[in-house]
Amino acid sequence: MMLGFLLARMGGKIIVLEKHADFLRDFRGDTIHPSTLELMYELGLLQEFLQRPHQEVTELAATIGQKTVKVGDFTHLPTHCKMLAFMPQWDFLNFLVEHGQHYPSFQVCMKTEVTGLIEEHGEIVGARANTPDGPLEIRAALTVGADGRRSVVRERAGLKVTDLGAPMDVLWLRISRRETDPSLSLGHAEPGVFFVMINRQDYWQCGYVIAKGAFDDIQKRGIAQFREDIVRLAPFFRDRVSELRDWNDVSLLTVKVDRLEKWWRPGLLCIGDAAHAMSPIGGVGINLAIQDAVAAANVLGEKLIRGEITASDLQAVQRRRTFPTRATQKLQVLVQNRVVRRVLTSQHPLAVPWPVKLMQHFPSLRRLPARVIGIGFRPEHIHTPERP
Repeated sequence: MMLGFLLARMGGKIIVLEKHADFLRDFRGDTIHPSTLELMYELGLLQEFLQRPHQEVTELAATIGQKTVKVGDFTHLPTHCKMLAFMPQWDFLNFLVEHGQHYPSFQVCMKTEVTGLIEEHGEIVGARANTPDGPLEIRAALTVGADGRRSVVRERAGLKVTDLGAPMDVLWLRISRRETDPSLSLGHAEPGVFFVMINRQDYWQCGYVIAKGAFDDIQKRGIAQFREDIVRLAPFFRDRVSELRDWNDVSLLTVKVDRLEKWWRPGLLCIGDAAHAMSPIGGVGINLAIQDAVAAANVLGEKLIRGEITASDLQAVQRRRTFPTRATQKLQVLVQNRVVRRVLTSQHPLAVPWPVKLMQHFPSLRRLPARVIGIGFRPEHIHTPERP
């Protein structure tokens, strides 16, 4: 959607295909990082964007055993917004759609599910889709796969995936929030358990991190035992944990960390999770996807509008985004293996790691994780023009 908006803003003819009738899905990536907010500023849309319902977070904290520590401070970032914004993804997508519709060449087709690609002489020249009115074929100078970690586009294109592995899955759930609850978003680590609570103002969005494939065993223990496990981690939930009526109120995220060896074929480019599925660690997935979109628009925009795009141009997009993708995934895998795996397999009381102890004595050290999470590696900037 972001790439479509940027290209339509330049005068390109764009069609975005979305298989659902709307964008209303719980527990999609809602974390809008300072790097993305900076792009909204560069587009002149930041003030209007922040009028949408959202929550702002300037610090990150964690509870390790019984000790609460601060691990991230966004207030010193060299950006216009020195915070994380939590905004439902459907609001963000609708915002982009509304602004994209200012341009007559921007079109979004809802209830249009891509089922395959059109290939001629070894080149992708469009996509096939199913709609309520029957099958549809759309031909295009460039087809972009941005359909997530279970991408139909990359599968149909036969692009090879490298799986980096993940030792965990996440159970997402929501529990109502009271004024007497803590205000900070927290990560809670105890032997065998990692629990994340994100303050969404009137409710908590909670992530219960489990060992890979352990959900079946947890379900067998029953929803009542699962409620008790949550109360043990957050005792103030006791008077409302019954809001989890059954397993339908719990959503399983099967964590994957992978990337394509090659993001493109002639006439085709994959971006976002379709090119590199990210771990939920740091909540960076949506922001990496948007950075991909901006880079693709910067590299391809003018040539695409002139009809001069080549395979080397598509390769240039991957080359531009390879370092930040690999660096971010390497860091995520390191945290998964050195921190999350140890917590999930530990049977002994957890000690506060020495780098985190240093952060408590030297608060300026909290700026480093905030910079890595909030801005990331090689942030992109808007270099595409707006044309009437």
